[in-house]
Amino acid sequence: MEIFGLNILGVIVATFIGMILGALWYSPVLFGKQWMNCIGKTPESLGSATGPMIGSIIASLMTAIGISLIFSLIAVESLSQGITVGLTLGVLIIFPAMLSDSLFCGWGNRLLIIQSGYRVISVLLMSIALVYIV
Repeated sequence: MEIFGLNILGVIVATFIGMILGALWYSPVLFGKQWMNCIGKTPESLGSATGPMIGSIIASLMTAIGISLIFSLIAVESLSQGITVGLTLGVLIIFPAMLSDSLFCGWGNRLLIIQSGYRVISVLLMSIALVYIV
């Protein structure tokens, strides 16, 4: 089902993938402890997760919509094309932007890798999902 060139079901699934990856990525199972250490927080000092979760859902949805629009504009139809576009967006657009932020904000390499790693892998997985879900 498409509306304005958007793969609606794909966008929904890709949004969900981004959220699930984020939940795992920032959990104690993967990088949660290291991430909190890098930002100088504890689970208690983070406060309510409601606002950040709503913002994260919106950000994930916007990312999925953006990827779907790009796929529509350049007629991505194969897995290899989806992977290429996903990696291009992640490695050549998202990572450099986050690198620049990190350099000016003094995040340090560990936080840069945690933060940008999630974004790059999220965009790649969303891209793969959008190719398969038509």
